[in-house]
Amino acid sequence: MSGSDVRSKRITATGSVGVGPARIRQVQVKTTTGSPRLTITDGDGGAVALDMDLNASSTHSANIPSDGIRVSDIWVSAVTAITSVTVFYS
Repeated sequence: MSGSDVRSKRITATGSVGVGPARIRQVQVKTTTGSPRLTITDGDGGAVALDMDLNASSTHSANIPSDGIRVSDIWVSAVTAITSVTVFYS
């Protein structure tokens, strides 16, 4: 039995995911051509929580182990060569 429900939110631009304090459990990313990069920070201007370089023209899934990455606000600060990001959080 799980300790908390996992939810998801899809975004296509930088900014807050709008869920408040959360634990990032997984991200799925659809990339385009070029040099895709995803950066998520702990709130606007906060410490980098997740920074990933990705292969172009593909779909990627990154599972976060254990209890996930705890942040005060899931803030996507860079979506270079990315079509969309789905963040799974609890």
